[in-house]
Amino acid sequence: MFFAYVVGVTGEQGVRDARVGGGRLLIYGLGRSGRGVARFLAAEGRPAEWHDARPSAEDLALMNRLHFERGEVGDEYQTVVAAPGVPIDHPDLEGLRGRGAEILGEVALAARLRPALPIVGVTGTAGKGGTTVLIASLLRACGVNAREGGNIDPPLLDVVDAAEVAVAELSSFQLERVPGLRLPVAVITNLGVDHLDRHGTEAAYHAAKLNITAGQQAGDMLVIPEGLEVRTRAGVRTFSPSRLVLGSGEEVLPASELPESIHPANAAAALLAAEAMLLRLGRPAPVAVLAAALRAARPQRGRFETVARVGGVRFIDDSIATRTLAVQAALERAAPPIAWLVGGRDKGADLGPLRAAAQGRVKTVVAFGEDGERLARGLGLPYVTVSGTDGDGTMQAAAQAGLDALGGEGTVLLAPVGTSFDQFRDYAQRGDSFRRAALALPGAEVGA
Repeated sequence: MFFAYVVGVTGEQGVRDARVGGGRLLIYGLGRSGRGVARFLAAEGRPAEWHDARPSAEDLALMNRLHFERGEVGDEYQTVVAAPGVPIDHPDLEGLRGRGAEILGEVALAARLRPALPIVGVTGTAGKGGTTVLIASLLRACGVNAREGGNIDPPLLDVVDAAEVAVAELSSFQLERVPGLRLPVAVITNLGVDHLDRHGTEAAYHAAKLNITAGQQAGDMLVIPEGLEVRTRAGVRTFSPSRLVLGSGEEVLPASELPESIHPANAAAALLAAEAMLLRLGRPAPVAVLAAALRAARPQRGRFETVARVGGVRFIDDSIATRTLAVQAALERAAPPIAWLVGGRDKGADLGPLRAAAQGRVKTVVAFGEDGERLARGLGLPYVTVSGTDGDGTMQAAAQAGLDALGGEGTVLLAPVGTSFDQFRDYAQRGDSFRRAALALPGAEVGA
């Protein structure tokens, strides 16, 4: 494997003073991330303005409570903290940049205003959320006050003042706006294809992901899967799902002893990242403690989580599985026969690998939502279509159809391929609706 130097967002920006100066600051885009930025800045006593084309009632109430005024995008600002949902080449951001503003995101702001706080950054096409949660739990088991945040709840700025170490899930959108970010430990779980509607090409998507290591230097650590070539200045540790080991090669736990809901690849990456941070802190990485923590690990809510059982049928919520790699992993891990719930809003996922993963395992596809039937036809598998008057009604119909299709044994798997935005606020709300629908079925018990 070849490791060399990477050209990223470092350079002049990378050696800037790690502070936000006294000039005007604009929060561009509110929502979850922007609200976290606003709360943090207000607590710091730092004045800021905000701009959002469609602020929610919650956004407006918070801005009024914090006494932050609405700003004009035609004005001049020193710093603009842009929400990840705003494309980095948005005309407003381009105009602000042209008038001298530096564009950064929540993560870069956290690193600049809390430069002494060690941050473990985790990205990847699939598995980054589960790996983030595992790293934080392993560190806590070893006595480190670690808190997770970033792309998962809560926003990173909500945890930085309560943490000894922050573990941040980082999306490609967030990694577009991290000038000068240096992470002592970074993880890339995998690199597949996603968000081409935003990034345009696979190469641009990968380039955004690789910004996670752009600011790293000798003495930092990058954890990547075996077979992935990444150019970096950092030291490198590679992981394999078949080996739950430390950097020395010492086995922590056989992969067969992991809880069924924990993906071995996530656990393997988390072990190496947690060990690297412990070494950075001058703390031991006791094998027995790490093994016990892995045995006790639980999935993040909504990520391959068993939410109910009806007799011999298990209901698994993997509502966040909209990327091909994530859906494929869910299909491979769920016990057949599978009633596979597919639907929502199509984001252009590659269905070829999913057709292959489903062979011999999926008994029927339950198609729901805006593009469910079209996705089911593209998969070329037997399917039934369900609908409801709203999202909850649709999930009730889908859970019942999945149970009816299986004949008393197997898995009803929500790994929907499509996004949730046709009927739900986000993947979490969709997953909660599925959970309620499954538990409402006659004979249902809480899953484990």
